[in-house]
Amino acid sequence: MRAGPGQVLAGRYRLTDRPGPLRAVAVDEVTGEPVLLRALELPPLLTSGHEPEDEVPAQADRLVRRVAAVGSAAPAWHPRLLRGVGAFVEGELLWTVEERPAGVSLAELAAAGPVPPYRAAELAADLAGALRALHEAGLSHGNLTAASVLVCEDGAAMLGGLLSGVAEEALAEDLGGPGGRRRYDVRATLVGPVAERWPLDGGPAGDCWALGVLLQRLLTGRSPFPDGSVPELVTAVRDGQREPSAVCGPLAPLVERLLRPDPVQRPTAETIRRELAELLAGAPEPADEERAARELVVRPEGPLVRFRPRRRGRGAAAVPPTDGPARTGGDRPPLIPPALLGPLLVGGIFLLLVLGVAAVVLFAG
Repeated sequence: MRAGPGQVLAGRYRLTDRPGPLRAVAVDEVTGEPVLLRALELPPLLTSGHEPEDEVPAQADRLVRRVAAVGSAAPAWHPRLLRGVGAFVEGELLWTVEERPAGVSLAELAAAGPVPPYRAAELAADLAGALRALHEAGLSHGNLTAASVLVCEDGAAMLGGLLSGVAEEALAEDLGGPGGRRRYDVRATLVGPVAERWPLDGGPAGDCWALGVLLQRLLTGRSPFPDGSVPELVTAVRDGQREPSAVCGPLAPLVERLLRPDPVQRPTAETIRRELAELLAGAPEPADEERAARELVVRPEGPLVRFRPRRRGRGAAAVPPTDGPARTGGDRPPLIPPALLGPLLVGGIFLLLVLGVAAVVLFAG
């Protein structure tokens, strides 16, 4: 079923946008809230049967119940977890439903280029808190990617995609069995070469490993593992062939520990959250360019420093002194101030008279 805007699914979700063939934004006409719908194509063996066309076949119904059970067990109180509303089958598609507050996906944000380290740390701290809540509830996520994270208008990151990830894993098990080559092939088709989805182990430790992959992807703009194809990716993960974590700047030590092959050596979600909080507490304040510009304008000017260019004609010209205009010889002030000329003249005449009287006395005697 390829529903478009205006159509209603499951009798309650009116579509408002269709950003992709397997994604839709809708309004829940029961609650009035916006929701995000993700679709998963089901094979004919799960959607055909002897039941009437308006009923869900038994296998597909079991799949829906498994997804809904995880959604019910997930903590709905955590502010960094997108609440899973439920799942339903319509036609050949299994739809999962989760709340959709205003924001953009982390994949859209990262498409603009690498994320600065301390901004990436803020996002990762939010996600670590969401993972901790899931792990404490006895659940793991298994679908932590940039596409499953929503960055809200206030800048906070919210983790979604839980139900769609559960649906993919359940379908892979239903079609391929609990393990083996067949399940690998089905899962490779459903998941694709997304490094975060292929840890060597599952559970909470696998979620933390996926967070390390996502962090390095955000910081560098690329996955630490080659992801041209699923076989190439899985081989690189198994053999530890990845780009060094040193490219992650201040987050390099944490990313290195998150990507360790041994799950016992990886930090837990709570440890990640705490370490990121400590890192952010010591982060430098962002520069206020407008304030800095104002300070540059009002800052008093200091004396210019003279310098002599190495070669005439190529370097900058020497800077003249700034303590006043240069003075020439014709502009020099008089040696005797005008106010003293009168008294000096009178004193000189009196001295001449005294000398004259003395001379007369000498000659007369």
